[in-house]
Amino acid sequence: MIDGEHYPPVVRDALAELPFDFVAAVLAGGTEKIRGGEDYGLPLLAGLDEAIAAHRPEVVVDLSDEPVLGPKQRFALASRALAAGVPYVGADFRFDPPAFEPFALPSVAVIGTGKRVGKTAVTGHLAQLLASDRDVVVVAMGRGGPAEPEVIEAAPTLEGLLALSRAGRHAASDHLETAALAGVPTVGCRRCGGGLAGATFTSTVSEGARLAAALEPDLVVFDGSGAAIPPVAVGARVLVAHDLESGLNPYRALVSDLVLTMSSEVAATAEALGRRAFRFELRLEPVEPLDGRRAAVFTAGPARLDHLENVVHASQSLADRARLARELDGLDADVYVVELKAAAIDVVAEHADARGVEVVLAANEVVAPGLDEALFELAEVASGAAARENVAG
Repeated sequence: MIDGEHYPPVVRDALAELPFDFVAAVLAGGTEKIRGGEDYGLPLLAGLDEAIAAHRPEVVVDLSDEPVLGPKQRFALASRALAAGVPYVGADFRFDPPAFEPFALPSVAVIGTGKRVGKTAVTGHLAQLLASDRDVVVVAMGRGGPAEPEVIEAAPTLEGLLALSRAGRHAASDHLETAALAGVPTVGCRRCGGGLAGATFTSTVSEGARLAAALEPDLVVFDGSGAAIPPVAVGARVLVAHDLESGLNPYRALVSDLVLTMSSEVAATAEALGRRAFRFELRLEPVEPLDGRRAAVFTAGPARLDHLENVVHASQSLADRARLARELDGLDADVYVVELKAAAIDVVAEHADARGVEVVLAANEVVAPGLDEALFELAEVASGAAARENVAG
């Protein structure tokens, strides 16, 4: 990547000096130092995608700078390079494509651009949907997952979750939420750290994937964690996005097949990147009837509650334990309706247990016209990808 804000002889000398065997260049823009007809000693191509397709390079080197390529533009170019499997290198940075381990079974990953974007709700929706005509197992990685991967084959009860919490476990980890609400076997894993492109420093997903495969399902759904991507080569990906312009979020879209978002602007950006996009909303649904009782509702983020009756308190404070404790102090309700996130068990359920108040878990239902048909199609894509890989292997 070169630009016209550098004097051409300076660029030519840099190309000769740097320890790379350059095969082509892309002029990113800028006109201040060029007069027309400059010769850089390399073929000049119109864009990065064209250059990668034509030459299959081992690395993309960025010799540009402000004002032609600022941080946003560089991240966008790096995203395209990484999506093509090519490292992107600059004067003081290097981005490498995340590594994905082979996985033989049909598989779909649900990934996100961050925390609290609805990713786990989408995972649960996808798992329930596909379980209507096939055996599905979910592998979930989280920052509060178990020390060793564990298989949850029966939906955990509230009493069981309280016991886990009292034993020092994170009783609202994503795999427990999915097992409790989606009704499919779930493998819980953990991870630590997250890179700009979604890689993790450590994770137990490889071991979790083997446990999932041993259950011999028809399809495995891998659930990401925040903006971290499960390190598995899946047949298809769904991205749940709140932003596609910051950092390497364009990369996440480019390696995904569908983009789900609550924002029309993000949907438009996804489509500009060549990805099919769906707008969705979350509607909180208690797993048991409330029967007209006065309900206090606790969530970790926005969800539709207007269909619920007799809501006397609505909180989005599950991720803020101090604020949550203040809200619970003096609260008068017949039943607590709780999204299984953050402090749902160790604060809300414990408070309810001490006062004899019933707790009803609630799932975030994903509402998006046309989405289910697209997800069924995606499952077929994943099955076809696994079949081709197995034949090639």
